[in-house]
Amino acid sequence: MLEQGKKRRVVAVAFEWPGWDRSSKIGTDVLAVLESYRPRYAKVAELAGYGSEFRAAGDLEVSERVDGIGMTDYYGVSGRAATPETEPMTDAECERKVALLQAAWSTFDDTADRVSRELRKGPRGGGRSREEIIRHVNGAEIDEFAPKVGVKVPEETLADPKALRAYRKAVVTGIRDHHARGELARSWALQFLIRRLAWHMLDHAWELEDRDLTNES
Repeated sequence: MLEQGKKRRVVAVAFEWPGWDRSSKIGTDVLAVLESYRPRYAKVAELAGYGSEFRAAGDLEVSERVDGIGMTDYYGVSGRAATPETEPMTDAECERKVALLQAAWSTFDDTADRVSRELRKGPRGGGRSREEIIRHVNGAEIDEFAPKVGVKVPEETLADPKALRAYRKAVVTGIRDHHARGELARSWALQFLIRRLAWHMLDHAWELEDRDLTNES
């Protein structure tokens, strides 16, 4: 799916592979940008147990074009569900997407553990530190996304690895329960919620990789 903002950015969404979303300026080849991340997403698919399926996925094909929202332009993030994401999943499809979400969590955690504490600054000397990114990513899940499947935990969860693992298990249970009842994640399609959760983890995992100073003298 291509989701185009009004003025600035367009997002390409490989909605069958939660988290494989990329954006670029309107007028540039956003599919080429998405394609360039295929090797990185392949590691996520492999971790989830779907490496062979991902390698056999073939070329990207645009099946839908939609108008974006303010966040599309401002953040380069998808704000709309693709039509197939609004349709019911089978139990197997739900478990597949849950596995890919869990792989996105693991990818973020592993990346955060191995990159340098200090990160390369942006062109104007800005950018969050590693610890700020970790707090932002997990905090956004806890505050904004998890409540959509009925999971509410205290802010202290961020600082407790055991509590964070328990929280993520609760999110998976919430996703499965909503799927079993055929319920939306509040106003969101359940598949869209899974994709947004996975995208946010991977977007910042890849940011950490790109800004890592470990191998620089």
